[in-house]
Amino acid sequence: MANPNVGQTVASTWKAVVGTKPEDNIFDDYWLLDRLSKGKAFLSVNGGRTVNGAVEYAVNSTVKSYSDTETLDTTRIDVFDEFEYAWKEYAGTVVMSELERAKNQGTGGKFALLPAKLANLQSTMRKVLNEGIFSDGTGNSSKDIGGLQHIVASSPTSGTVGGINRATFSFWRNQQSSGAQSSSAFDNLRSTMRSVYNSCASGVNSKQPTYFVTTQTVYEGYESLLTANEQVTSKTPEQGDAGFKNSYLTFKGIPGGYDADCPSGLLYFLNTDNLKLAYQKGYWMKGFPSVDPANQTVEVFKVMTIANLISNNPRRLGAITAIT
Repeated sequence: MANPNVGQTVASTWKAVVGTKPEDNIFDDYWLLDRLSKGKAFLSVNGGRTVNGAVEYAVNSTVKSYSDTETLDTTRIDVFDEFEYAWKEYAGTVVMSELERAKNQGTGGKFALLPAKLANLQSTMRKVLNEGIFSDGTGNSSKDIGGLQHIVASSPTSGTVGGINRATFSFWRNQQSSGAQSSSAFDNLRSTMRSVYNSCASGVNSKQPTYFVTTQTVYEGYESLLTANEQVTSKTPEQGDAGFKNSYLTFKGIPGGYDADCPSGLLYFLNTDNLKLAYQKGYWMKGFPSVDPANQTVEVFKVMTIANLISNNPRRLGAITAIT
């Protein structure tokens, strides 16, 4: 006779399964990665040992006023040089065993396991890349992407970015200013945003920042400084809605958002012309054919990305630091 251990009701009734795939309880909205991985900020590069580009960094010092027959200065003046960024590699794997495949087939499967595993791998790579985009590039023995803390630094007068030493060459320094409060929370934020925005633009007719990104705390702090303009609407006599839904806030007409990976107390003004997510052509979230090891009953699936964050003009980018 069998040894009952679950009871007649459990034995005779299947569990109710809700949904056709696992519900995401881990991943965030990677706001900055989404902006960088589309449009002209997403830069496809076809080959190359490193990512290089030319920069104009000096004026021609031979230009001056002169008298009628005065000899002109014929000194050759160097005004161009180049930046250089290394490629960074990211990869991950999914292992699917034959036992897993057997259990998941037919009516025994609650959802398609392999596609769900691959989707998780892709989402995980997006998560890790987004974290790297905000990093200083020193993580994992400097194999990480050189992110905003590297390119748009809180201390822009030191360090080497793209092969150019900022301590020596001031033209390669990003804008930076403190947003610390004087007496009340965020009381210096808007004035500092105006100052850094204008410094990034370097003139009213020149390039303007195209968006900003910060933390949720600072984003909500900025929102609290905006002039209230509320209207209560009602769909039924019993309902009232005093809120307004917006996909993002703006500053001087440019969109802004918050990202969970942005370090505390920071806000970045960025420009799609001057900050690029460069990737090797064909190697953005590249999936490889599965491999069947000779000594295991599994399949291994690989996904990799070769990319790096680069800037061709850091002075057009700005960081507001120590925001309180």
